[in-house]
Formats: sequence, C-alpha cells, structure tokens
Amino acid sequence: MRLEKCWFCSSTIYPGHGIQFVRNDAKIFRFCRSKCHKNFKMKRNPRKVKWTKAYRRLHGKDMTQDSTFEFERKRNKPERYDRNLAENTLKAIKKIDKVRVDREARHHAMRMKGKKAMERKEAAKELEQSIHMVKAPAALQQEASLTLPKIKVKVSQEQSQENRMEE
Repeated sequence: MRLEKCWFCSSTIYPGHGIQFVRNDAKIFRFCRSKCHKNFKMKRNPRKVKWTKAYRRLHGKDMTQDSTFEFERKRNKPERYDRNLAENTLKAIKKIDKVRVDREARHHAMRMKGKKAMERKEAAKELEQSIHMVKAPAALQQEASLTLPKIKVKVSQEQSQENRMEE
C-alpha cells in the first residue's frame, strides 16, 4: 500500500482517494481533495496559502529540518523481502515516530514560551481598566478608594423655580 503526498498541502493521500492531474509534459500532480486541486488550477502558490504545510514551514510554525524527515522519503528501489529486516524496520518506525512527536512538542513549547507572560500582562491591563465591572456595587460603596469622588454642585433656588415655570 503506497501513501502519496498531496502536491499542494503535503498531506497524505490514501489509496482510492484524491485526484491525479497529468500535465502535457507527463508530470503527475496528486491532490488530496478538490480544495487543493482548485487552488492549483487557480495558480496559487502553496507557500502563500496559510493552511498548507509549505506556509507553516516557511514561517517557522512547523519544524523544517529534522533527521526524522529522512525516513519519510519515497524510495522506488525494490528490496528483497527479509523477515528480520521487516521486523526491525517496524520497530524502528515506532521509535522514530516517538522521537518526532517529542521534538515537535519541544518545538511548540519553544514557540509558545513568551505567550503566557504576554497574556498575563494583557489580562492585568484589562482588569486595571475595567475594575468597576468586576467589583460588586456594595463593595464599591464600602471602600471609598475604589470609587470616583462625587462632586457636589450648588444650584440656586431662583434658577430652579424659573425652570419649573417654563415647563
């Protein structure tokens, strides 16, 4: 069973799935779904479309260089079947997969390292600006330091009587 890679988004294509496009010069392009095929026909560059692997690798969101990627390469050279070799290969695949997952987790942790401190600063700033929404009105009345000072304005009686007469 051969698993192909999508030309546009680099995802795996399982047998019986996807679309295959053959150009006039006999170059074969395989696509995992119609979304990739349509983007290819619209002549979009996969490195500029945000959801593709090429974009993620180019902008440092996914790992780009790792020795574990070497094992994913396509090999067209036929090998003579050897039971021990096949068994050792399957064991190695599991180990390599575990190593890749650990390295990806470490890469993700490095990318997100500064984000938590930034989120805390933003939360503190927002809380500072809108403390009146968080504190209960009763607590605001008890503590005078949390409320704005009330300004008393004197209104002469003559002005207030004139306003009543006009109404």
